[in-house]
Amino acid sequence: MDEFIKINYDSDRPTILGRDLHELLEVKTAYKDWFPRMCEYGFTEGVDFNPLKIERVQMEGTRYVTREMQDHQLTIDMAKEICMLQRTEKGKQARQYFIQIEADWNSPERVLERARMIEDRKRLSIRNELKTHNKALADAAHDAGVIESRDYAIFQNRGYQGLYGGMGRKEIHQHKGLKKSQDILDHMGSTELAANLFRATQTEEKLRKEQIRGKEQANQTHYEVGAKVRKTMQEISGTLPEDLPTPEKSIKQIEREQKKLENK
Repeated sequence: MDEFIKINYDSDRPTILGRDLHELLEVKTAYKDWFPRMCEYGFTEGVDFNPLKIERVQMEGTRYVTREMQDHQLTIDMAKEICMLQRTEKGKQARQYFIQIEADWNSPERVLERARMIEDRKRLSIRNELKTHNKALADAAHDAGVIESRDYAIFQNRGYQGLYGGMGRKEIHQHKGLKKSQDILDHMGSTELAANLFRATQTEEKLRKEQIRGKEQANQTHYEVGAKVRKTMQEISGTLPEDLPTPEKSIKQIEREQKKLENK
Protein backbone atom coordinates (compact mmCIF):
# COMPACT_ATOMS: atom_id res chain seq x y z
CA MET A 1 0.00 0.00 0.00
CA ASP A 2 1.50 3.37 -1.08
CA GLU A 3 1.93 5.84 1.81
CA PHE A 4 -0.67 8.58 1.46
CA ILE A 5 0.36 10.15 4.79
CA LYS A 6 2.97 9.09 7.35
CA ILE A 7 1.54 6.47 9.74
CA ASN A 8 3.12 5.96 13.16
CA TYR A 9 3.14 2.35 14.38
CA ASP A 10 5.18 2.88 17.56
CA SER A 11 2.22 2.63 19.97
CA ASP A 12 -0.43 -0.06 20.45
CA ARG A 13 -2.41 1.30 17.48
CA PRO A 14 -1.59 3.30 14.34
CA THR A 15 -1.66 7.09 14.63
CA ILE A 16 -0.92 10.16 12.52
CA LEU A 17 0.18 13.72 13.26
CA GLY A 18 -2.52 16.36 13.29
CA ARG A 19 -0.39 18.82 11.31
CA ASP A 20 0.25 16.20 8.62
CA LEU A 21 -3.51 15.66 8.29
CA HIS A 22 -4.12 19.41 8.24
CA GLU A 23 -1.63 19.76 5.38
CA LEU A 24 -2.99 16.74 3.50
CA LEU A 25 -6.56 18.06 3.62
CA GLU A 26 -5.33 21.44 2.33
CA VAL A 27 -7.12 23.31 5.11
CA LYS A 28 -6.82 27.09 4.75
CA THR A 29 -7.44 27.87 8.44
CA ALA A 30 -4.31 27.94 10.63
CA TYR A 31 -3.69 24.69 12.50
CA LYS A 32 -3.79 26.40 15.91
CA ASP A 33 -7.37 27.52 15.16
CA TRP A 34 -8.50 24.52 13.14
CA PHE A 35 -7.59 21.74 15.57
CA PRO A 36 -9.52 23.12 18.60
CA ARG A 37 -12.52 23.55 16.30
CA MET A 38 -12.27 19.86 15.28
CA CYS A 39 -12.15 18.85 18.94
CA GLU A 40 -15.55 20.47 19.46
CA TYR A 41 -17.07 17.50 17.61
CA GLY A 42 -16.61 15.34 20.71
CA PHE A 43 -13.00 14.14 20.58
CA THR A 44 -11.32 13.48 23.91
CA GLU A 45 -7.68 14.05 24.85
CA GLY A 46 -6.01 10.82 25.99
CA VAL A 47 -8.55 8.74 24.06
CA ASP A 48 -8.72 10.13 20.52
CA PHE A 49 -5.55 12.24 20.54
CA ASN A 50 -2.52 13.22 22.59
CA PRO A 51 -0.71 16.57 22.44
CA LEU A 52 3.01 16.68 21.68
CA LYS A 53 5.68 19.21 20.81
CA ILE A 54 7.55 18.88 17.52
CA GLU A 55 10.35 20.80 15.82
CA ARG A 56 9.90 22.01 12.27
CA VAL A 57 12.22 23.88 9.94
CA GLN A 58 10.53 26.77 8.16
CA MET A 59 11.49 29.74 6.05
CA GLU A 60 11.35 33.08 7.84
CA GLY A 61 12.38 35.98 5.65
CA THR A 62 15.54 34.87 3.88
CA ARG A 63 16.62 32.10 6.25
CA TYR A 64 15.49 28.73 7.56
CA VAL A 65 14.83 28.50 11.29
CA THR A 66 13.82 25.65 13.61
CA ARG A 67 10.70 26.29 15.66
CA GLU A 68 9.01 24.21 18.37
CA MET A 69 5.36 23.73 17.51
CA GLN A 70 2.29 22.23 19.12
CA ASP A 71 1.08 19.09 17.36
CA HIS A 72 -1.15 16.13 18.18
CA GLN A 73 -1.00 12.37 17.69
CA LEU A 74 -4.40 11.28 16.34
CA THR A 75 -5.99 7.86 16.23
CA ILE A 76 -7.07 6.59 12.82
CA ASP A 77 -10.70 6.70 13.99
CA MET A 78 -10.40 10.40 14.76
CA ALA A 79 -8.63 11.03 11.46
CA LYS A 80 -11.47 9.28 9.56
CA GLU A 81 -14.13 11.40 11.25
CA ILE A 82 -12.21 14.64 10.60
CA CYS A 83 -11.90 13.67 6.93
CA MET A 84 -15.64 13.14 6.73
CA LEU A 85 -16.29 16.53 8.36
CA GLN A 86 -14.29 18.31 5.62
CA ARG A 87 -16.76 17.23 2.90
CA THR A 88 -14.08 17.54 0.22
CA GLU A 89 -12.70 15.15 -2.39
CA LYS A 90 -9.35 15.16 -0.56
CA GLY A 91 -11.13 14.27 2.67
CA LYS A 92 -12.95 11.41 0.95
CA GLN A 93 -9.69 10.00 -0.48
CA ALA A 94 -7.93 10.26 2.90
CA ARG A 95 -10.83 8.54 4.70
CA GLN A 96 -10.71 5.62 2.25
CA TYR A 97 -6.98 5.35 2.84
CA PHE A 98 -7.46 5.22 6.63
CA ILE A 99 -10.11 2.51 6.22
CA GLN A 100 -7.53 0.43 4.33
CA ILE A 101 -4.93 1.07 7.06
CA GLU A 102 -7.39 -0.19 9.70
CA ALA A 103 -8.27 -3.28 7.67
CA ASP A 104 -4.59 -4.12 7.27
CA TRP A 105 -3.88 -3.46 10.98
CA ASN A 106 -6.70 -5.80 12.06
CA SER A 107 -5.92 -8.59 9.58
CA PRO A 108 -5.09 -12.00 11.14
CA GLU A 109 -1.52 -11.76 9.82
CA ARG A 110 -0.86 -8.39 11.47
CA VAL A 111 -2.54 -9.44 14.75
CA LEU A 112 -0.32 -12.54 14.88
CA GLU A 113 2.73 -10.44 14.03
CA ARG A 114 1.98 -8.05 16.92
CA ALA A 115 1.44 -10.95 19.31
CA ARG A 116 4.86 -12.32 18.36
CA MET A 117 6.48 -8.92 18.86
CA ILE A 118 4.91 -8.60 22.31
CA GLU A 119 6.16 -12.08 23.24
CA ASP A 120 9.65 -11.23 21.95
CA ARG A 121 9.76 -8.09 24.11
CA LYS A 122 8.58 -10.03 27.16
CA ARG A 123 11.22 -12.69 26.60
CA LEU A 124 13.99 -10.10 26.31
CA SER A 125 12.85 -8.29 29.43
CA ILE A 126 12.57 -11.41 31.60
CA ARG A 127 15.84 -12.84 30.26
CA ASN A 128 17.65 -9.63 31.25
CA GLU A 129 16.04 -9.74 34.69
CA LEU A 130 17.12 -13.35 35.05
CA LYS A 131 20.72 -12.43 34.23
CA THR A 132 20.67 -9.87 37.03
CA HIS A 133 19.05 -12.19 39.56
CA ASN A 134 21.35 -15.09 38.65
CA LYS A 135 24.26 -12.89 39.77
CA ALA A 136 22.46 -12.19 43.06
CA LEU A 137 21.72 -15.91 43.41
CA ALA A 138 25.40 -16.72 42.82
CA ASP A 139 26.38 -14.28 45.59
CA ALA A 140 23.85 -15.81 48.00
CA ALA A 141 25.06 -19.32 47.12
CA HIS A 142 28.67 -18.22 47.69
CA ASP A 143 27.75 -16.89 51.14
CA ALA A 144 26.12 -20.25 51.87
CA GLY A 145 29.35 -22.09 51.02
CA VAL A 146 29.05 -22.83 47.30
CA ILE A 147 32.50 -21.54 46.36
CA GLU A 148 34.00 -23.49 43.47
CA SER A 149 32.71 -23.23 39.89
CA ARG A 150 32.02 -26.97 39.79
CA ASP A 151 30.00 -26.75 43.00
CA TYR A 152 27.97 -23.83 41.63
CA ALA A 153 27.18 -25.84 38.47
CA ILE A 154 25.83 -28.62 40.71
CA PHE A 155 23.85 -26.06 42.73
CA GLN A 156 22.27 -24.63 39.56
CA ASN A 157 21.51 -28.09 38.26
CA ARG A 158 19.61 -28.96 41.45
CA GLY A 159 17.35 -25.98 40.90
CA TYR A 160 16.60 -27.15 37.36
CA GLN A 161 15.95 -30.69 38.61
CA GLY A 162 13.39 -29.41 41.10
CA LEU A 163 11.61 -27.26 38.52
CA TYR A 164 11.77 -29.79 35.66
CA GLY A 165 10.83 -32.96 37.55
CA GLY A 166 14.34 -34.43 37.74
CA MET A 167 15.68 -33.07 34.47
CA GLY A 168 18.95 -31.17 34.82
CA ARG A 169 20.51 -28.68 32.40
CA LYS A 170 21.83 -31.44 30.12
CA GLU A 171 18.47 -33.23 29.92
CA ILE A 172 16.58 -29.96 29.31
CA HIS A 173 19.07 -29.14 26.54
CA GLN A 174 18.41 -32.52 24.91
CA HIS A 175 14.66 -32.24 25.43
CA LYS A 176 14.64 -28.93 23.53
CA GLY A 177 16.75 -30.40 20.73
CA LEU A 178 19.39 -27.67 20.99
CA LYS A 179 22.90 -27.58 19.59
CA LYS A 180 25.83 -27.92 21.99
CA SER A 181 26.64 -24.19 21.81
CA GLN A 182 23.06 -23.05 22.51
CA ASP A 183 21.97 -21.85 25.97
CA ILE A 184 18.69 -23.28 27.27
CA LEU A 185 17.64 -19.89 28.71
CA ASP A 186 17.89 -18.32 25.24
CA HIS A 187 15.38 -20.88 23.95
CA MET A 188 12.56 -20.41 26.46
CA GLY A 189 9.28 -18.59 26.02
CA SER A 190 8.19 -15.86 28.45
CA THR A 191 6.23 -18.22 30.73
CA GLU A 192 9.13 -20.66 31.09
CA LEU A 193 11.57 -17.80 31.67
CA ALA A 194 9.26 -16.33 34.31
CA ALA A 195 9.18 -19.69 36.12
CA ASN A 196 12.98 -19.76 36.17
CA LEU A 197 13.12 -16.15 37.33
CA PHE A 198 10.79 -16.99 40.22
CA ARG A 199 12.94 -20.03 41.08
CA ALA A 200 16.08 -17.84 41.17
CA THR A 201 14.61 -14.95 43.19
CA GLN A 202 12.91 -17.19 45.77
CA THR A 203 15.99 -19.36 46.24
CA GLU A 204 18.14 -16.29 46.85
CA GLU A 205 15.55 -14.98 49.32
CA LYS A 206 15.41 -18.27 51.21
CA LEU A 207 19.19 -18.71 51.35
CA ARG A 208 19.64 -15.24 52.83
CA LYS A 209 16.60 -15.09 55.09
CA GLU A 210 17.22 -18.50 56.69
CA GLN A 211 21.01 -18.04 56.62
CA ILE A 212 21.49 -21.47 55.09
CA ARG A 213 25.06 -22.74 55.27
CA GLY A 214 26.81 -25.65 53.54
CA LYS A 215 26.81 -26.86 49.95
CA GLU A 216 24.40 -29.74 50.51
CA GLN A 217 21.87 -27.56 52.33
CA ALA A 218 22.09 -24.90 49.59
CA ASN A 219 21.63 -27.52 46.87
CA GLN A 220 18.62 -28.99 48.67
CA THR A 221 17.10 -25.54 49.13
CA HIS A 222 17.42 -24.80 45.41
CA TYR A 223 15.83 -28.15 44.55
CA GLU A 224 12.91 -27.62 46.94
CA VAL A 225 12.19 -24.11 45.67
CA GLY A 226 12.26 -25.38 42.07
CA ALA A 227 9.87 -28.19 43.00
CA LYS A 228 7.46 -25.74 44.64
CA VAL A 229 7.44 -23.52 41.55
CA ARG A 230 6.72 -26.63 39.47
CA LYS A 231 3.84 -27.62 41.74
CA THR A 232 2.39 -24.10 41.56
CA MET A 233 2.49 -24.17 37.75
CA GLN A 234 0.74 -27.53 37.72
CA GLU A 235 -1.98 -26.32 40.08
CA ILE A 236 -2.62 -23.02 38.28
CA SER A 237 -2.27 -23.83 34.57
CA GLY A 238 -1.83 -27.60 34.45
CA THR A 239 1.23 -27.09 32.22
CA LEU A 240 4.70 -28.15 33.37
CA PRO A 241 7.80 -26.21 32.23
CA GLU A 242 9.17 -29.03 30.07
CA ASP A 243 5.84 -29.15 28.19
CA LEU A 244 5.94 -25.49 27.20
CA PRO A 245 6.84 -24.92 23.52
CA THR A 246 10.39 -23.98 22.52
CA PRO A 247 10.26 -20.71 20.51
CA GLU A 248 11.50 -20.70 16.92
CA LYS A 249 13.72 -17.67 17.56
CA SER A 250 16.41 -17.50 20.21
CA ILE A 251 16.96 -14.48 22.44
CA LYS A 252 20.14 -13.75 20.50
CA GLN A 253 18.18 -13.67 17.21
CA ILE A 254 15.67 -11.23 18.72
CA GLU A 255 18.50 -9.01 19.97
CA ARG A 256 20.08 -8.96 16.50
CA GLU A 257 16.76 -8.06 14.89
CA GLN A 258 16.21 -5.22 17.35
CA LYS A 259 19.69 -3.80 16.72
CA LYS A 260 19.00 -3.81 12.96
CA LEU A 261 15.76 -1.87 13.51
CA GLU A 262 17.52 0.64 15.78
CA ASN A 263 20.25 1.21 13.19
CA LYS A 264 17.82 1.89 10.35
